[in-house]
Amino acid sequence: MNTERNSPAGAPTKGRPPNAARRSEASRRAILTAAFDLVGEVGYAKLSIEGIAARAGVGKQTIYRWWPSKGAVLFDAVLMLSQGPDGGTAALPDTGDLAADLALVLRATVDEFADPRFSEPLRALSTEIAHDPDLARAYAERLDQPLREAKKERLRSAQRAGELPGDLDLDVAVDLIWGPLTARWLHRTGPLTHAFADALAAAALNGLRTAAPTPEGRKKQPE
Repeated sequence: MNTERNSPAGAPTKGRPPNAARRSEASRRAILTAAFDLVGEVGYAKLSIEGIAARAGVGKQTIYRWWPSKGAVLFDAVLMLSQGPDGGTAALPDTGDLAADLALVLRATVDEFADPRFSEPLRALSTEIAHDPDLARAYAERLDQPLREAKKERLRSAQRAGELPGDLDLDVAVDLIWGPLTARWLHRTGPLTHAFADALAAAALNGLRTAAPTPEGRKKQPE
């Protein structure tokens, strides 16, 4: 008798115990996808653990077993979508032309901020982080710092190529390049366009190429 063909639907087949890890990962991804989709549809104020559970097809206790709040669920959803194919932070493009690479990255950020499917969850997460110290700490450690390191690594490459001063403070450089774009989006102080991204990249690089190093920058030589 073929046990696989004659087993009831959903029942474990003989010799094939259910893979709990695979089932848990499938449930986790379903929950994160549901949270990300729902916050874009109903807004963060109306997002609920019950709604996420219903959309994901799981019990709400399954969610509470892994996350303490809807903000924590949303953070992991954003983290999942921000990671590269291998689960890590994707590297910035490095074609040997820093100006072109930064303009490309900033344009992509503008496109992401302009897409309500991404912008609204990110805006909700930013608001929640401002009121939740634990979530702010998780964001800094698990998302902001890896992204910042990827940006700094691209700038280190430019230092090695002679495109930027070797004693430049890279943390300051990252803030100068990406800070204005994020601030304009978060506070809705002006239009976000590719032209703005290009102008920002050019202005930041012009300043960084001639900037006097800070005391911290003098100690941070490229690796």
